[in-house]
Amino acid sequence: MENFFNYITQPMKPEDVDIWFRINNIIPEKMDLYYDFTFSLYYLIVETYLGDDDNKSETKIVMSDEDKKNHFQWCWKKTIQNFNKESIVFNEKGDHLDYFMEFFMEIFYLQKEDKIKNSIGTFFTDVFDRKKPFTKSDLDMISSIYKSLDKNMVL
Repeated sequence: MENFFNYITQPMKPEDVDIWFRINNIIPEKMDLYYDFTFSLYYLIVETYLGDDDNKSETKIVMSDEDKKNHFQWCWKKTIQNFNKESIVFNEKGDHLDYFMEFFMEIFYLQKEDKIKNSIGTFFTDVFDRKKPFTKSDLDMISSIYKSLDKNMVL
C-alpha cells in the first residue's frame, strides 16, 4: 500500500523526470502540441454540449448514451479537421480515439458531479505542465497520452 501511495504522491527529482522523458522519447515541443490537441478537444466538447443542464426552470435536453457518443465523435472529427488545416495530421481512428472516448464518456458525459466535470481542463493543464513536480503516476499518464497521440500523428 505504501508503494502505491508513493507512486501517486511522491514527487520525482527533476533529473529523473528528464531521464524519463529521454528514455520515452518525449519531446517538449510535441508535448505542447499534444496538450493543444487535448485541450482543443475538451474545449469543443464543453462548448457544444447541449445535454444535462440542471437548470430546473428551462426545458431540459436529455441525451441518450448514443447521442453522447455521437457528440464526442463529432467533436473528435472537428478537432482532427482543425489541426489538419494547420498541416498537423492525426489519424481519425486508433488507440488515441479509444483513450479519449473512454475518458470523456466516464469523466464528462456520464459524470453526475459538476465539480469533477469542471475540473477536466485543470486536470489536462496539470498533466502536461512540465514546470511542476511529476510523480511516477503523472509520468505514466503523460507517457501513455503522448505515445498514443505520437503514433497516430501522420508525418
